Amino acid sequence: MNYIKTSIEGVWIIEPKVFNDQRGYFFEAWKQVDFDEHIGRHVEFIQDNESKSSYGVLRGLHYQKGEWSQAKLVRVIKGRVLDVAVDIRKSSPTFGQHVAVELSDENKRQFFIPRGFAHGFLVLSDEAIFTYKVDNVYAPQAEAGIRWNDETIAVEWPIDPKDVVTSEKDLNAASLKDAEVFE
Repeated sequence: MNYIKTSIEGVWIIEPKVFNDQRGYFFEAWKQVDFDEHIGRHVEFIQDNESKSSYGVLRGLHYQKGEWSQAKLVRVIKGRVLDVAVDIRKSSPTFGQHVAVELSDENKRQFFIPRGFAHGFLVLSDEAIFTYKVDNVYAPQAEAGIRWNDETIAVEWPIDPKDVVTSEKDLNAASLKDAEVFE
């Protein structure tokens, strides 16, 4: 695997070594010992989640507060998405900044988002199957979100905003300045 540092400390893009032949392909999607070595600490993932969405669906920017915060390792099994991690650690020098990366079934990239970040993705293909590992359980009482089109964060989503399909909850999410963030 190739571990690529991003502009925000702790956020990583991970590219697998893919072995192709006449039968198809093979790659190691995740290996604990290599992951820990490159990330620089142990992250114990306890659950895998999967979602299926169509073109224009935007899920996010989500996070869980306090003791329920989650680190995520995300990837796309089918299709193509723009995946975004936003630093919401108030004491961080990169607070409010984001990293965006295209994940697809073709590039097989993964994206590691540590605790203290809001996360979201936009589907760019007709359909996408998105999967991710988390290191903490889902806790509805700790669920939070920041508006996907918050002007302070200024994510450049590559489709017309009128084509974005999102949930009522995401439409009513707080702005970054009003959100409950990490210290």
